[in-house]
Amino acid sequence: MKKRLHFLAIVPIAAVAFSGMLRTHPFVSGAQGNLKPELEQRIISLERQELDSIKSANINAFSDLLADDAVFLNSRGFGDKTLVVKNTTAFKLEDYSMDDIKVVPLSDNSGLIAYKLTEKGNAHGNEISGTVYASALWAERSGKWVCLFSQETPAK
Repeated sequence: MKKRLHFLAIVPIAAVAFSGMLRTHPFVSGAQGNLKPELEQRIISLERQELDSIKSANINAFSDLLADDAVFLNSRGFGDKTLVVKNTTAFKLEDYSMDDIKVVPLSDNSGLIAYKLTEKGNAHGNEISGTVYASALWAERSGKWVCLFSQETPAK
């Protein structure tokens, strides 16, 4: 039996519904001409590292990518790093895809990524799959890149 994922309890990848903003302000990677290709690639790579660490069940690598004061949000509410790491240990990510990726630079050392995330996995013996719109805020702190915030909105 397939169950729909509630990702805050499972995977702290970010998502946000940009519908109103998108109609009036195009949210396109590099739209302002300020996005450095290396910053865009770094942020996309960090997001993939986070997902790959979950897929390989490397919870330490996953945890190391999250800021200690990170905030995670989905339809169930807010979560912190401790809660998300704990709940992620019960999830086995088998496959995922990231589509329609957008990156917005916030500074030379930070940026926002938004994308469509489709996942397939297993939690507590139940096959689960789902698609969300995800977003995450990444920043360099003391020489280390970490995720500070993520949000997920179920795709309809």
